Amino acid sequence: MDQEKRAICLVSGGLDSCVTAAIAFSECKDVAFLHVNYGQRTERRELSAFHDIADFYKVKKRLVVSIEYLKKIGGSALTDENIKVPENALKETGIPVTYVPFRNTHIIAIAVSWAEVIGAGRIYIGATEVDSSGYPDCRERYFDAYNRLIEEGTRPETHIIIKTPLIKMSKKEVVETGMRLNAPFHLTWSCYQSEDMACGVCDSCLLRLKGFKEAGVKDPIKYMTGENQ
Repeated sequence: MDQEKRAICLVSGGLDSCVTAAIAFSECKDVAFLHVNYGQRTERRELSAFHDIADFYKVKKRLVVSIEYLKKIGGSALTDENIKVPENALKETGIPVTYVPFRNTHIIAIAVSWAEVIGAGRIYIGATEVDSSGYPDCRERYFDAYNRLIEEGTRPETHIIIKTPLIKMSKKEVVETGMRLNAPFHLTWSCYQSEDMACGVCDSCLLRLKGFKEAGVKDPIKYMTGENQ
């Protein structure tokens, strides 16, 4: 199979990664799913969402790995329970405490290694700059730099590129794209701090709710705040 038609999609289980998976399937014939546990607060729930989405798309090639050392390193509210997850803080400036230092670099490196082995030419990731928390490893220029690193650090006959189809989309546009591609929103999980019912007040919940509201679509998951009722 043409290397361009085989892809790996990074699937956290969240809204953005689910829509990215839908895009990957619309562009490629063979899509493998990668999920990375890194000691995050909602690790169990995200893993469950990953498998639900993979089952929806009948994905046969799945890789689940753990890089729990990021939790040991700490420095983020997502991995350190001593750091409080901010609530109702979307208007705050600067890099938020939910940023996991250099996380995407670790995750994408795993994807590149697997891509070399299975002959995948694309790595899809649901990063976005427009409606985001402002993480430095989610910027377009970061992925441009990473693509150059992949070119330098892999076999000469290997051609792997990172695809970021959502990078210029607002959350509204992400939801609209997912609707058009019949993405299974009901199977996703975005909350940073709860595994039973989404809190509705962390950055991730607020951005998600904003996207659904602006798109005029009801979010199918339940929130403690009742925001989607």
